[in-house]
Amino acid sequence: MIHLTKRNLLKSSALALIAAATATPALAQDAHLSIGMAAPITSLDPHEDSNSPNNATSRHIWDSLINRGGSAENQPQLATEWEIVDDTHWRFHLREGVTFHDGNDFDAEDVVASLIRARDKESQAFASYTRNIAKVTAEDPLTVLVETSVPDPMILNSLSRIRIISSDYADAEVSEFENGPAAVGTGPFKLVSYTPGDRIELERNDDYFAGPADWDEVTLRLVPDEGGRLASLLAGDLDLIEALPSEGVARVEQSDTLKVIRGQSTRIVYLGMDVSRDESPFITAKDGSPLDENPFKDARVRKALLMAMNREAIVDRVMQENGSVAHQFVAEGFFGHSDNVEEVAYDPEGAKALLEEAGYPDGFALTIHGPSGRYVNDSEVVQAAGQMLTRIGIDTTVEVMPWSVYSGNYSTGEYSLFLGSWGVNTGEVSNPSVAIVAGRDADTGMGRYNGGGIDVPEINELLTEATSTLEEEAREPLLQDVSDLIFNNTWLLPMHYENVVMGAKSGIEFTPRGDKYTLAYEVHGTVE
Repeated sequence: MIHLTKRNLLKSSALALIAAATATPALAQDAHLSIGMAAPITSLDPHEDSNSPNNATSRHIWDSLINRGGSAENQPQLATEWEIVDDTHWRFHLREGVTFHDGNDFDAEDVVASLIRARDKESQAFASYTRNIAKVTAEDPLTVLVETSVPDPMILNSLSRIRIISSDYADAEVSEFENGPAAVGTGPFKLVSYTPGDRIELERNDDYFAGPADWDEVTLRLVPDEGGRLASLLAGDLDLIEALPSEGVARVEQSDTLKVIRGQSTRIVYLGMDVSRDESPFITAKDGSPLDENPFKDARVRKALLMAMNREAIVDRVMQENGSVAHQFVAEGFFGHSDNVEEVAYDPEGAKALLEEAGYPDGFALTIHGPSGRYVNDSEVVQAAGQMLTRIGIDTTVEVMPWSVYSGNYSTGEYSLFLGSWGVNTGEVSNPSVAIVAGRDADTGMGRYNGGGIDVPEINELLTEATSTLEEEAREPLLQDVSDLIFNNTWLLPMHYENVVMGAKSGIEFTPRGDKYTLAYEVHGTVE
């Protein structure tokens, strides 16, 4: 058996984490916090649909084996320590004395049921994280053995994404979580009610193993409309809001009772393209007639689109400097960043020349699709991109829609050109590559959110090798090669990294997380 050298440190970290949380004095009863979320959730079933709003919301009610910290670090949660048995077996030692909200004890059977349910869910929403889980065994009530199909260096990160439900509800339908009966976790808050499209009401779990949160009651208001979210903050109806609209920053800064909270995130925004179909549904000649072939299959056309993007202007004007230009999945200093990725400059004349070289001297017509109210200034970014494409001779129509409609379509290949985003919460290249670039494979979970139909054998092979290589010294060059292949061939068009800009009442204290999750139990201070 190979024990991790940090095992004792992990145990000490767990104790310190509990002590720190317990030492934080809870506020008086009836302390109520109202958070304005920038995007609605699509399901309260923690295994049904994996996206940031869902995963952040579920974290209030359910815990995971591993807690992913705000800086993407692995911390003990329902597992207090773990060890590598061999290349494909990990043993997890569970926390004693934890109970679910209904009073039932937490044990290994709940872990087994949860990991298998997430893996085998028909939606396959968590396939990127469960694809290597071959078997989960309860060795005793407080010990779980996880067997992977291949050596998996990202297993701890993967397990941090999977919420642990009560085994009593392993076969529950989505509706049983959304209507309440199955929404029983071990987390810091209990579900009171869920009104789809409007709000989630929570109450504090006073018996939480890490100590009670500051807030007796929490309301997560779903307010995708930027103006409505800002107005509610200014009126005092919300205590903290996500994605403070750029036009509201000055108003909040000038207020005596409000403040702006800023931080860095690892979220990249990109344009995805249909590169798989011979005829793409939203691309035609300018007269509306079909084209002989899908122009996005030509690397020259894809690069022309990127050259048409004045990304500095988008960051400065559209994003109001609340972002930075991106050239690949992760910035310099992060795992898998490659110095060999070309940083494509804004060059509309060069873009026109490439289109002519590719056989489109007069351009063509297309529709670009995007969400409204999901990413920072997303609809404005899509509008700006459409205008920039029009300037190089591509007649562009822009269609934006609510996230609740858009989210079910963009990642499944419904569109020809679309705005996408991925929170690189692992701080390394394999996570987004496996999810949105790898060829779709339902059996392995690769390419679950690959909306453009990218399927490059060399990339797939490198990712297969990288995601089964435990030694970081050997793994990083593989991921650097992946970065080179993706971005030097413009399989995706990187736009920018988002910053975190929030608005809050002056008494609120919150440190923004890299994953942009707004977690009520990490919010401190007072509200009036």
